[in-house]
Amino acid sequence: MNIKDIIEEKLSEVILNVYQLKDIKLEVQENKTEFEGDFTVVTFPLVKQLKKNPESIGVELGEAFTAQTELLESFNVVKGFLNVKVRNQFFVDNFRSVHSNFGVIEKKDQTVMVEYSSPNTNKPLHLGHIRNNLLGFSVAQILKEAGYDVIKTQIINDRGIHICKSMLAWEKFGKGETPETTHTKGDKFVGNYYVEFDKELKRQVNIIYQDFRNNNFTTFDTNKKEEVANLNEKINLLETKKKESLENLDYSEVSNLDARFKAELDTVLNDDSLISSVPGSVQKSAKEEEADLIKKQTVTFNTIFKDVLEIEGKLEAEKSNLKEVCKPSTEIMKEAQKMLLDWENGDEKVRNLWAEMNSWVYKGFNETYKKLGVDFDQVQYESNTYILGKDLIQAGLEKGVLYQKEDGSVWCDLTDEGLDQKLLLRSDGTSVYMTQDLGTAVERFKQNNIQKLIYTVGNEQDYHFQVLFKIMKKLGYEWADQLYHLSYGMVELPEGKMKSREGTVVDADDLMKEMYETAKSKAQELGKLETLSDEEKEASYETVGLGALKYFMLKVDPKKKMLFNPAESIDFNGNTGPFIQYTYARIQSLLSKAGTVQTEAADITLNQSEKELTMQLVNFKTVVAKSAETLSPALVANYVYDLVKAYNSFYQNNPILNHEDENVKQFRLTISDLTAKTIKKSLELLGIGTVNRM
Repeated sequence: MNIKDIIEEKLSEVILNVYQLKDIKLEVQENKTEFEGDFTVVTFPLVKQLKKNPESIGVELGEAFTAQTELLESFNVVKGFLNVKVRNQFFVDNFRSVHSNFGVIEKKDQTVMVEYSSPNTNKPLHLGHIRNNLLGFSVAQILKEAGYDVIKTQIINDRGIHICKSMLAWEKFGKGETPETTHTKGDKFVGNYYVEFDKELKRQVNIIYQDFRNNNFTTFDTNKKEEVANLNEKINLLETKKKESLENLDYSEVSNLDARFKAELDTVLNDDSLISSVPGSVQKSAKEEEADLIKKQTVTFNTIFKDVLEIEGKLEAEKSNLKEVCKPSTEIMKEAQKMLLDWENGDEKVRNLWAEMNSWVYKGFNETYKKLGVDFDQVQYESNTYILGKDLIQAGLEKGVLYQKEDGSVWCDLTDEGLDQKLLLRSDGTSVYMTQDLGTAVERFKQNNIQKLIYTVGNEQDYHFQVLFKIMKKLGYEWADQLYHLSYGMVELPEGKMKSREGTVVDADDLMKEMYETAKSKAQELGKLETLSDEEKEASYETVGLGALKYFMLKVDPKKKMLFNPAESIDFNGNTGPFIQYTYARIQSLLSKAGTVQTEAADITLNQSEKELTMQLVNFKTVVAKSAETLSPALVANYVYDLVKAYNSFYQNNPILNHEDENVKQFRLTISDLTAKTIKKSLELLGIGTVNRM
């Protein structure tokens, strides 16, 4: 229990003794005012109940608190706020308790399963996967530190049409090449063919699109002729509107902008391409010092073309809808669908290719996981779990929880829960993702003695998990209340969103390499690692670079969408990983110079910075418990930053090695040692390493 909690608890006892009021908990804050005292007690909640002014309540409480406990040295009341100065020995004893119990974990006798990562085997891990993995792994570490047994798991999406796309593209364009022959990491190798499939699909779609725009169906079969005709009508109408809007526009205002706007506009008008692409093209050609001006003029340009851009947006959406209708008619999509059916029917050739390409991907994934510093206790594969859940459907039908439509499809009606009706089994008897997730959840609780299951999945799947948990509850599984979706916001770079099929994702390996290179550049600039061996230097660059990445990702509350800025994350000042790692290294240098540190803290009179540092150290277990409860590593990240700030203030204002009083010197070395251990442990909970020199 930290010092604030002890004061709050004792205050409740005093209030009961003095005023006979039960369960009253007054807020206790660290005293940041110029008035004497370590903590401030807010007395105003008692005013209404006692019908006394806050000043007199403060005095009465201060006197009773002093008389009934041995905590206080003195108190004063200012405008109804009770400022209390805690006895020095209390701080010393608290520090000793934390120091002697560091690393002791009180077991909860409960097991929690944490699912994270769960990638597809058709592409390498990217920036979004990094946040997912770091968040899931850190939550698992924090739960362990809070006393839970933890099982880390992932389910790999290794089957389905998206996997067949990569396989088919390799068959068509691969010419027998492998990751080994091309010297390409396995997951990247397979991901490249996913991109190749999409390129070929777009080429074939564009051919069909031109015919469908003319309502010409002689070459390509489709059962959506009426839908195509309706889309063509909408597209024609919007094209006419766009043309009319452009004809009626006053172009004179454009001449007031940078000449590049006019030049780009002329180009797109001649090509009949997108007006919305003009500002982006201008920004790409602009120099750094022109950025603000171009940004302002972009706003002006968009205002001038506001109506045109609105029509253009609707037009592009309808064109996209028509292209979606074209996709099933392409030869390459038909071949991919056939390959999926062959896989499901156990075709030996297809299955062998599937197994080989997946093995390339798994090898690549494992390299990335190792570098990222995450691991798993269990791994499941969708190819083994996709048939799970079908038996649950039959049980649900018998219970009347689910219902069957005339076409044979099975549904769950959740309208009474404020949701909709959810398909669980198609009319052809095949399952959907929800069915698989139902079966996988049951299997996990059946095979493991777990009390809670946490899914680390982005917030775009919020509705899916609401439905999953409601259906599990309706099916009668009591543990459904112990299912939890750790929903997190998407992560973007300053350049914007990523698109896997277009090959514009931010590759996880590339990002980690960039962080390594940036850390290396910074270290060489500072020139403080010259005496280390090359191997030690490389390890340091890796630890600092990845520490910057991980800390930046985890210091943000999981629920928030975040913008990751690599350059900002590696700064050696401010709320960053390297700043915290640097403080740890500074303490290691201090302890190395000191030689030996006493294991028992001496009795000394603490000054303000020593008290503040002690309070931070005492708070560690409280923060871990709160972080485990809320499943938010951000609490640990921001705690360790506050701890480092408190230590740096202490370090700068207090002589240590050259202090004439040996007891004071040893206490300050002991508190430095515990601070270093707490920093290291906090960073470990975030999956971040430490270095002794930076």
